Amino acid sequence: MLIKNGTIVTFDEKNTVIENGAVYIEDNIIREVGKFSELEKKYKTEKVLDAKGKIVMPGLICSHYHAYSAFARGMILDGDPASNFIEVLRRVWWRLDKKLTLEDVYYSGLVSAIEAVKSGTTTLIDHHASPYACTGSLEELSKAFSKVGVRGNYCYEVSERDGMDIAREGLLENYNFIKKCNNNRDDLITASFGLHASFTVSDETLKEAVVMRDELGCGFHVHVSEGNMDEELSLYNYGKSVVKRLRDMKVLGEKTIAVHGVNIGKEDVDILRKTNSIVVHNPESNMNNAVGIPPILDMMDKDVLVGLGTDGFTGNMFREIDNLYVVHKLVNKDPRIMSVPETIKIAFQNNSEIVKRLFGKPAGVLKEGAFADLIVVDYNSPTPLNSSNAGGHLIFGMNSNNVLSTIINGKVVMKDRRLINIDEEMVMKKSREVSKGLWDRLNNK
Repeated sequence: MLIKNGTIVTFDEKNTVIENGAVYIEDNIIREVGKFSELEKKYKTEKVLDAKGKIVMPGLICSHYHAYSAFARGMILDGDPASNFIEVLRRVWWRLDKKLTLEDVYYSGLVSAIEAVKSGTTTLIDHHASPYACTGSLEELSKAFSKVGVRGNYCYEVSERDGMDIAREGLLENYNFIKKCNNNRDDLITASFGLHASFTVSDETLKEAVVMRDELGCGFHVHVSEGNMDEELSLYNYGKSVVKRLRDMKVLGEKTIAVHGVNIGKEDVDILRKTNSIVVHNPESNMNNAVGIPPILDMMDKDVLVGLGTDGFTGNMFREIDNLYVVHKLVNKDPRIMSVPETIKIAFQNNSEIVKRLFGKPAGVLKEGAFADLIVVDYNSPTPLNSSNAGGHLIFGMNSNNVLSTIINGKVVMKDRRLINIDEEMVMKKSREVSKGLWDRLNNK
């Protein structure tokens, strides 16, 4: 496929911008990015997508997501509202996940994937929980994402909060799904080994998970120090911080995602660097849960790989990028904090490296050898757009409503705002029925 007549905005290290540019895709891989006048002579193909002068840029990546949270949208639960983070977990998320069925998992996955595609998000790294519909849940979720056409990495969050039998079922759900992914080698589907958080998993369960991980060759995906209680319980029960405990249990590593890291200390940052672990920042969720903001710039200064996710708050990474840019200024009371280049590095270059670690090739980047995940954006700039200010245009001008077309793994999954693989209206109608059933069960109607 040749994507022609676009303004190519790469958001790479040099913020390369190519007027009248083109991208040549062979199968599911980008083979060349350059001037259209040169590429049209070099590559003859029947498949051509005319960008018509619009922006062509990398597909966005969400490096931490919870698809099942889609069914919490507009949900009203009886009882008092949560006043702190542990109450948020107990009164909302742990209450909701216990009531999920496999049908709920599938339709929340479809809804999430549709929102992602329409928002220009081409990869979702998901962290799933449905303790009373555990076995087969990752298969349902991956089927939903793949039906829409989204690239996904999946895991099941092992936790002992619902008892040891369910924790063991979660271990097996991870093991069996990861083994299947390893055998099938589908470029759209990979898996990590999910753990909820340090405070809901014992050493014995961690040891079992590590043995499985070593056999499977994957990494872990775990919430780390999101709330103060995670740190306090780790210090009380184990005499060490969450990060130190995970290091000592051999959980950390180059394919392991440590989500949040809000309350970690300087020694913990050094451990994350030495183990080459990944940290994923979720600013909008951290604000909503009032847990604080992690010291991610300090982490980056020490060469920790920091990516950007949404924690399931949204599939719209344009919105998350905007929040990333502003919240650190507010918290630090310093408008110099979190510059445009730092914001772009986290959202594009770092997220691309995370995908490379989990999928074997980068995505979310326009360069030879990367997965062909890109979007066409209808952004009619009121001021000049060039390599020195492209990031500013992204943050202050572009938004998800500008996304016209989405290409994932070399295939057009949305063109001119119309989804190719799925009937959006039918899915949303069925989703409203299924989610209402979930809400009724939650409120015991």
